[in-house]
Amino acid sequence: MVQIKMPPKPIDNSIGYLELKNNNIYCSKVFLSDLGYSTKNKKISLEFFLSNLIHKDDSHQFRNNYFSFIKNSIDFRQSMLIESKNGKYKEFVCTTNHDNINFSNNRAKSKFLFFNKRKYKTNKKVKRNQFYYKETAEMTSTGSWYVDLVKRKSYWDQQTRRILEYPEDYIPSINKSVSYYPEAYFERVKNLFLKCSIEGESFNSEIKMLTKNNREFWVKVMGKPVFNDKKKIIGVRGIFQDIDETKAKELSLQRTSNIIASQNKRLFNFAHIVSHNLRSHTSNLSLVVELINATESKEEKLELINTVEDIASSLNDTIEHLNEVVTIQTSTNKSISPIKFSESLKHVKTSIGQIITKSRATINSDFSKIDTINYIPAYLESILLNLITNSIKYKHPERDPVIKIRSYVENSKTVLEITDNGVGIDLEKFGGKLFGMYKTFHYNKDAVGIGLFITKNQIEALNGEINVFSEVEKFTTFKITF
Repeated sequence: MVQIKMPPKPIDNSIGYLELKNNNIYCSKVFLSDLGYSTKNKKISLEFFLSNLIHKDDSHQFRNNYFSFIKNSIDFRQSMLIESKNGKYKEFVCTTNHDNINFSNNRAKSKFLFFNKRKYKTNKKVKRNQFYYKETAEMTSTGSWYVDLVKRKSYWDQQTRRILEYPEDYIPSINKSVSYYPEAYFERVKNLFLKCSIEGESFNSEIKMLTKNNREFWVKVMGKPVFNDKKKIIGVRGIFQDIDETKAKELSLQRTSNIIASQNKRLFNFAHIVSHNLRSHTSNLSLVVELINATESKEEKLELINTVEDIASSLNDTIEHLNEVVTIQTSTNKSISPIKFSESLKHVKTSIGQIITKSRATINSDFSKIDTINYIPAYLESILLNLITNSIKYKHPERDPVIKIRSYVENSKTVLEITDNGVGIDLEKFGGKLFGMYKTFHYNKDAVGIGLFITKNQIEALNGEINVFSEVEKFTTFKITF
């Protein structure tokens, strides 16, 4: 049995504390005298301390905090009532650290619990009506839960039932816990819970949960182990806090930040094209004009004039590309209307019918989950056209192209996926410049590097995003979230 003994040399006679070292507990003089006990002959076991001195309403929480502190060095701060020798309770705040303690070398391996008397005794009132607990829980949308590992039962408070949209008389079940989380998060939740219930590792994480009405929303979930007197974990308890609104703002901010970063990248591209490509064209043009003026031969002059035509054509292409990018940025609020994916795809298939036939391409589409979005029709056709012709252009040499197009809803947003069985893209090598202007990711002589750049601009101009997944020689999937 662990005994409380007087430390040989108290570290500070003005501080109430327990020193935990080598299975012994040393009690400071001031702490004992605060409780009215003698500092000479008093010996108190840990069990007596937990069961008789600490108020029964605080004992359970203190036991869990104590064992978490001893086993996993998890600091804590807890208000509690401790019974003095005359039978009256005094309020203390128990903490695991103290600014005024100067540890000596021979106490480096000790752990300390400090007990400071509270200046304001509000604890009794709070415990009587639990006003503050209820107000705090409601105002912060925080509910509590407990899983009893011995009885294999789980318990929710009313706030948790309200957050999860269950009726007040609903009884939670461990066996139904899979229904409280979206499938994508259940494995993560299971790992957090198992680590806590087996290894005593507390957790604090942000995950998605499912309400009774199958509404997904973000929560902060925190949990910690519950110990019995033998230091064995007998349960896990914690809180759920509804953070859906805050998380949505955070994700929106992150998306905005990503879009701004992308726009900055496009501006960089723009500056690069203007400063480099256009200057190259004009420099070439000036050089050719000088050569025309310098030569006397009519044949040479005509040949150089043909070169001027080539330069002018190339310059015109570059200006048209830049103009298209500028047009995208200035027309995002125009012409947005409901458009069916199936109709847009039909127009595209008609316009490139010969290419599809010649390449023996098969296009399979499934818009059964969502068929219509509010979008600029020309943009949607342009997006489909670019991605479908890309799939055909980069088809695998040993098989006919098969293109699968489907739409669905993910996280309340419409998603369009286009997957092909082409040569794939080496994302490790080309992923960084995949959507850059005049950036190509294949050694195909037809590659220009403008289609994906325009596609990404069109999507992001309407606050969407495009991601690519690919494996060389197997497939490429473009995922567009509108």
